[in-house]
Amino acid sequence: MLIRKIEKFLDRTGMPATKFGRLAAHDPRFVLDLRNGREPRSATRSRVEHFMNTYAVSLQSEATYAA
Repeated sequence: MLIRKIEKFLDRTGMPATKFGRLAAHDPRFVLDLRNGREPRSATRSRVEHFMNTYAVSLQSEATYAA
């Protein structure tokens, strides 16, 4: 489920749910709505998964350059 992936992402990054929603889905209530049972459209799901994947890659890149 998408919400489980998002919850793990939020735990790993420490990002607030509202910030994630704004950045990934342009909706600060996105995560709250998912927690309450909202099912996103496939395009939204793809955009959110792409955001999480590229964010993780950018964090790894930053860590490599910082070392």
